Amino acid sequence: MYDPSMRVLTVLELLQEREQVTGSELARRLEVSPRTVQRYVARLQDLGIPVEGKRGVGGAYRLKPGFRLPPLMFSGEEALSLALGLKALQHLGLTALTPAAHSAGAKLRRTLPHALRQDMEAIEQAVQLDTAAWTVSTDAALLATLLRAVRHAKAAQFAYRSRLNVDSLRTVDIYRVAQFGGSWYAVGRCHSREALRCFRLDRMSALTVLDASFVPPEDFDVLSHLRATWPDTPESHHIDVWLNLPSSALRGRVSTWGVTLTEENENGGTRLQAQREHLEAFAAMLLGLCCEVRIAAPPQLYATFGKLAERCRALAEVGG
Repeated sequence: MYDPSMRVLTVLELLQEREQVTGSELARRLEVSPRTVQRYVARLQDLGIPVEGKRGVGGAYRLKPGFRLPPLMFSGEEALSLALGLKALQHLGLTALTPAAHSAGAKLRRTLPHALRQDMEAIEQAVQLDTAAWTVSTDAALLATLLRAVRHAKAAQFAYRSRLNVDSLRTVDIYRVAQFGGSWYAVGRCHSREALRCFRLDRMSALTVLDASFVPPEDFDVLSHLRATWPDTPESHHIDVWLNLPSSALRGRVSTWGVTLTEENENGGTRLQAQREHLEAFAAMLLGLCCEVRIAAPPQLYATFGKLAERCRALAEVGG
């Protein structure tokens, strides 16, 4: 299986993963005898690792409570997951974490064996991730504070500016936080409205975690709630347009998130329906399809195209 030194490290990894591990299980995992397991444990203790053992039938080993070491080994898949996760942070609207992601990536590379380090460097050089036009930048520190409120089930108070630029002070029992449709949302019971409400993180400020605690509902599915309430929120527009292209020609050119494409049998072409907050970005995407577009909803989309036309004319005059 492994050479002896690798088996000793494997014992330490297993002890860090579990509250306790029996000697027989370690022997089975390492394909050695229980007496050999005892030698490996003694070797860890000689290195200053506080491994505690319980003798007798069903004897087990554990690390002294509170003792932790950073991960000692990563498999190829674990290293790949970490590298891609670090690279994807800025594409979730968390651009403020980019320096920290670069620093964490450098530390990770130093811990990897040569072959895995080369694989990680290849990911950084060869993989590119595109940010959707409607991804909204979010304050990472504010997100971290909200997550602490969720973890400890403490109410949060913050100033909030609505889409209509109406300011209010809210106190909310935050149940969950989610990234949805390019924006980060906090969902919970609003004290002033006495009802479940959704709040965009990029519209929050002056966030404070209060001492007041609450009991969150069990198994609250924040994404299901956002999907169910999304069409009814004033934050978004229901888009219904007809495109003079078959749906097959739209694959890879239209975001599949929250989009329904329906073939029109009578008139040909495709009906596109979606929920979006940022009409300008969506209108620009539709123009990029270079096909005839007919608008059924919303009426505001006509004005959005008008604004884009004015910009295009201004640019054309400058160039002329």
